[in-house]
Amino acid sequence: MIDKDHHLLSLKEQLELLDLNKSTYYYQPQLNNNDFIVRKKIDQIYTKYPFYGSRKVTAELKNNNDEIINRKRIQRLMRIMGIEAIYQKPKLSQGNKEHKKYPYLLRNLIINKPNQVWCTDITYIPMGMGHLYLIAVMDWYSRYVLSWELSNSLDSSFCVSAPHLSKVK
Repeated sequence: MIDKDHHLLSLKEQLELLDLNKSTYYYQPQLNNNDFIVRKKIDQIYTKYPFYGSRKVTAELKNNNDEIINRKRIQRLMRIMGIEAIYQKPKLSQGNKEHKKYPYLLRNLIINKPNQVWCTDITYIPMGMGHLYLIAVMDWYSRYVLSWELSNSLDSSFCVSAPHLSKVK
């Protein structure tokens, strides 16, 4: 959006119009390529063993490579990635009595024709330098993808924009 060689507006005026600081324009993110490699390896281990915590992930990385990685670094990267070991936590099955309980409306429904029930699903696709997020709206009966949307950030705007089914007949 900013053209530093613009003949009518100076760089300062363009930044003021966009309500940005000069430091924002000149900022170059420091990408640690090694962190991306380690995060990819952590993701592969977590996909295979979702019940592994930071200790087991660290041990698995040490077994797979000769590279020694600190457990605190693994903990930090797992925290950044938003992953934690799947294990039984205390009292999770007890619901809050104040919360409203909604009935499961599809329990006794026989789904035997298209466009009877739709569902959505969000997943992520690992890329070289991060993730892409994919939301899909599907028909339960035919498993046909009615609509989908990709985003490089997991915010609500792309989830809301995906169900617009203007292309669906």
